[in-house]
Amino acid sequence: MPGTAVAYGMGWYEHELRWPVAEGLPPGLVTGVRFDALDVPAEAGFAILGRFSRPDQLGPVALDGHRIRLLTAAGTAEELPGLLEWLEWGGIRLDLAALGAGQTMRAPAHPEWARREAAYDRSAPVWLRPPRPGFDVESTVPALRVTGQADGSGEPIGLPALVAALATACHRITLRTGRLDQPWAFSYASRMVAGTRPRSLTS
Repeated sequence: MPGTAVAYGMGWYEHELRWPVAEGLPPGLVTGVRFDALDVPAEAGFAILGRFSRPDQLGPVALDGHRIRLLTAAGTAEELPGLLEWLEWGGIRLDLAALGAGQTMRAPAHPEWARREAAYDRSAPVWLRPPRPGFDVESTVPALRVTGQADGSGEPIGLPALVAALATACHRITLRTGRLDQPWAFSYASRMVAGTRPRSLTS
């Protein structure tokens, strides 16, 4: 049964979604071509899912063990360090990473097979928000553009708003658990999360 689910899922990715896949076990989705992925602790990821609850606000989102991966526009991994610096998170250690060119993420089972796959392997990745049928992934993922967090346009939120929210969520976890010795850091990012934009975004 697991092998059948894997084969069915990879056929879905390759032939229906036309996503590049990496052969092997476990099979992987190639990042840096049609999308990148932001990788955060599951707690931070679930907080963001609760904040951006409309299906069209975020792109596909997967749970892999204790990590959540949010698909974003290709090139996000290259932009992330500069974006964090611009949001005044530079120099602050965050449990926030990006998968981009030359990397892969474990491929979740097709949504129809997810429960059966989980019965055999509880650590198998699953879609929390699967790819939207009938849409190219590029049109559904956050990208480096300036948009409102909930403007009702049907477009996903902008990448700056997503990164700001994720950075704040990750930092809150760090402050609570005390795993990293670092200062409080809430400025541009906190204002983005609160719904007010940094001056440079409105000028």
